[in-house]
Amino acid sequence: MSALFGLFAPSSEAAPIQDDGRIDALYRRHRFRVLTAITLGYGLSYTCRLAIGVVKKPLLDQGIFTAGELGTIGAALFYAYAFGKLFNGFLADHANVRRFLAFGIAGSALCNLGMGFSTHVWPAALLWGLNGWFQSFGAPACVVAMTAWFSNRERGRAYGIWSTSHSIGEGLTFLVVGGLVGGLALGGRQLIPALGWRAGYLGPAILCLGVAGLAYLWIREPPKTLGLPAVADYKNDHWQGPGAADKSQTLILTQLSILKLPAVWIIALASAMAYVTRYAMNSWGVLYLQAERGYSLPAAGSLMFLSTVAGVVGALSFGYISDVVFKARRPPANLMFGLIELAGLGLVFYGPTNTAVLAAGMVLFGLGMTGLTTSVGGLFATDICPKRAVGAVLGLMGVVSYLGAAIQEQVSGHLLDRGMTMAAGVRHYDFSAAIAFWIGTSVVSLVLAATLWRVKLRD
Repeated sequence: MSALFGLFAPSSEAAPIQDDGRIDALYRRHRFRVLTAITLGYGLSYTCRLAIGVVKKPLLDQGIFTAGELGTIGAALFYAYAFGKLFNGFLADHANVRRFLAFGIAGSALCNLGMGFSTHVWPAALLWGLNGWFQSFGAPACVVAMTAWFSNRERGRAYGIWSTSHSIGEGLTFLVVGGLVGGLALGGRQLIPALGWRAGYLGPAILCLGVAGLAYLWIREPPKTLGLPAVADYKNDHWQGPGAADKSQTLILTQLSILKLPAVWIIALASAMAYVTRYAMNSWGVLYLQAERGYSLPAAGSLMFLSTVAGVVGALSFGYISDVVFKARRPPANLMFGLIELAGLGLVFYGPTNTAVLAAGMVLFGLGMTGLTTSVGGLFATDICPKRAVGAVLGLMGVVSYLGAAIQEQVSGHLLDRGMTMAAGVRHYDFSAAIAFWIGTSVVSLVLAATLWRVKLRD
């Protein structure tokens, strides 16, 4: 254990650099590299988290697992991720985030390698749960690194760029990993042959071993470890607001102080409700499009891919709109993007089986959901909490949000198993109860976020 903590021990501060030109050059270089590395690193690591959503129908069709068992396996990841994110969120504030993130991505890749050879429910649940623990290193480390290199008035835009990582990872999972499993053709030409469900785990595993190396090479610890001034001094961005910390407190007391803020708990509950719908679509959306709408795996993956492309726009536009248009007030933007998301869900689940209509619904859903979760999943809470404790803030948001995602997996699997019928040897699923559950939680999320309309973020 001492060796493990030694591995993650932060570096000491270096002697201050006095040359302003060199300071500017180093800041430009490392800010670009840090933001690029956390966006691509976290985004590509998503393929190791979402692979199970792509391989569900092959696993069901081959009788390897039932929908309920897949719900149990999926929930194992989210439970481990939830509590891991809380623990690792607090740890990230103290850690060498460069090593911390790389270690987590590599561990997740190894778990996916194991899943490629697992056909029994409890070993698979154990491996997938361990994968969730390693995945929980990611978001806290990324936000700690971002906060160290980007000042208060830049955070919305930087956070918006980083939040595109979710859509990047989801898009690659649905399109490329789906293509590995079910094959991918374009214009009558076979680009990827169908390799079966095992490739859905092994492909992301190989990719993420390389991603861990990228994270280690490009992420840097706080500027002072390189002899640079703190970002607040460099950007002259000092303010005393709800997120200003008492510098006389120890770090652990500053971290614990976030638990006393009622608004933080409301944001966390709003995030949990949003994450029910977000991960319901990630986990069961491909199966829904195949079983209920009659699409093939590559076609279903392509439709889901549209939501992730729109998600990139949603994350970027939320950061810009909330920072510039609403002067760093998140609640008006929350309402706007939440309503867009609900409109998209209405088209996806209640519109006709028409590819253009479903595509429009996926675009609206991805745009709205990614914008909303950019805020309630972390950005909104970091606005009103001490900046020394952003890892702890992300940890608290994570444990509540992913408990919601975990419960969703089990509830959705149970509802689908209960509505499953067999006809001529073919399984048929009734999604109506699950859909009502998913949409209902989105409505609750929007109402909770709206109660914080008057929360003051900055002086």
